[in-house]
Amino acid sequence: MAGEKNYLFILRKEHLKTQQEIADYLGIDQSSYNRLEKANINSISVSTLSKLAKLYNVSTDNIISSGETTTPKTAKLPVLGLIAAGIPIEAAEDIIDYIDVPADMVNSGGYFGLKIRGDSMSPRICHNDIVILKKQESCDSGDVCAVMINGDNATLKQVKREVDGIWLIPFNNDYKHRFYTNKEIEELPVTVIGKVVEGRYSF
Repeated sequence: MAGEKNYLFILRKEHLKTQQEIADYLGIDQSSYNRLEKANINSISVSTLSKLAKLYNVSTDNIISSGETTTPKTAKLPVLGLIAAGIPIEAAEDIIDYIDVPADMVNSGGYFGLKIRGDSMSPRICHNDIVILKKQESCDSGDVCAVMINGDNATLKQVKREVDGIWLIPFNNDYKHRFYTNKEIEELPVTVIGKVVEGRYSF
């Protein structure tokens, strides 16, 4: 329905993109793109939908149908306790919610959801958003990861690797970058516990 956010909004949030980034990709201004997210999908030009389909690696038909006819089998993935997007907080491991995800994510046992507290990763990842992570203890430079510090404090940051250590980088410029030397990584320790593979917008 016009005026309500459509499937383009969901796709953008799942891929951790801002409206400005998508507007730049399409070659339009941010306000024009904002109108696309509120428009009836069928009123959007085929060329624009094709560009967005290519960006999100989905079919144009998938966007037009809002994913309803191509939705894979789903299952409930547990969302664990709050993780900080700001100053590290104690990492809670209690289940606070469940979200629908492709069934193979749940069946593999290799994924988990976490709820965000704080705004250091905004505007891409906001307070109360849920992120889906793949369980892993290593990552590539540039990945957004949940990182455990001191064994019981976890935070969500972009990880940038250097020869002598790693940076934990917020997207929000109001927050400082944190650097940990290789010695600190080993002694504190500083451990990657999962890599963000998808974001879910907050309600």
